[in-house]
Amino acid sequence: MTQKVAVLGTGKIGEALLSGMIRAGWAPTDLLVTARRQERADELRTRYGVTPVSNQEAAKTADTLILTVKPQDMGALLDELAPHVPADRLVISGAAGIPTAFFEERLATGTPVVRVMTNTPALVDEAMSVISAGSHATADHLAHAEEIFGAVGKTLRVPESQQDACTALSGSGPAYFFYLVEAMTDAGILLGLPRDKAHDLIVQSAIGAATMLRDSGEHPVKLRENVTSPAGTTINAIRELENHGVRAALIAALEAARDRSRELASGTKD
Repeated sequence: MTQKVAVLGTGKIGEALLSGMIRAGWAPTDLLVTARRQERADELRTRYGVTPVSNQEAAKTADTLILTVKPQDMGALLDELAPHVPADRLVISGAAGIPTAFFEERLATGTPVVRVMTNTPALVDEAMSVISAGSHATADHLAHAEEIFGAVGKTLRVPESQQDACTALSGSGPAYFFYLVEAMTDAGILLGLPRDKAHDLIVQSAIGAATMLRDSGEHPVKLRENVTSPAGTTINAIRELENHGVRAALIAALEAARDRSRELASGTKD
C-alpha cells in the first residue's frame, strides 16, 4: 500500500473505489485523482484528503493508473497519456468493451495492462469485478488489481475472451434486477398494495433470496423448488412466466448486451 495509485476520470465508480481503498487501509496521501472540472477535484480533495493532479502528472508519478473514463473517451485520454507513461506503470482499464490490446498499441512497448469490469454495487461495497490480464501483465499485476477492487466487493479472474460475456452478466446485471423490481412493484400496485409497501416487500425478498443463493451452496433450481408447492401460488406464477417466454427473453437480452460489448471493442458507436 506504499505505491501511489491514480484514478483518472473520477466519477461515481472512481469515487466508490477511492473510498473503499481508504477504508481498506490505503493512505489518502498515496492516492491521486483527476477530474474534468476543478470543482469536482476540490470536492474529492476535501472529502477524502486525496491529491488532485493533471492526467499528465498522474502518468508521470503514479505506480498504478486506473482509467475510469467512458469507453468513447478512452482514445483521447490515451493520446494524452501515452508520451508520459513509462513501460513499468501498471494500467488498469475499467472501460466496457475495450480490449487490453487497444491500450498496448497506444502505450510504450511492454506496458502491463489489466482489464476490469466492475459494476455499480461498488457504491455499497458489493461489487462484482471481473479481472483479465493483458499480454504483459503478470500474476503480481493481477494480484494488485484484485487488492484494489477487492476493497469494494468480490473479484474474479477470467480469460479476456470471456470479458464480453461477463459484461453482459455482471457489468449490466444490476440494471436487470432493478428492472425486475420495478415491474414487480407495478404488479404489487395492480394487486392493491401501496407503492412503498410493495417496494419494501420486494426489496427485502430480493435481499433474502440473494443471501440464500450466496450462503446456502444450493443450486437455484433447488431453492426455487423449495418454494414451489404442488398446485400452489408459486407454480401458477412460474407457469405464466414460462408462457410469456421470460427465460428466453432474458437469454436474448444478455446476448444483446454481449454483442454490444463486442461492438464497442470494434469501435462501433451506433
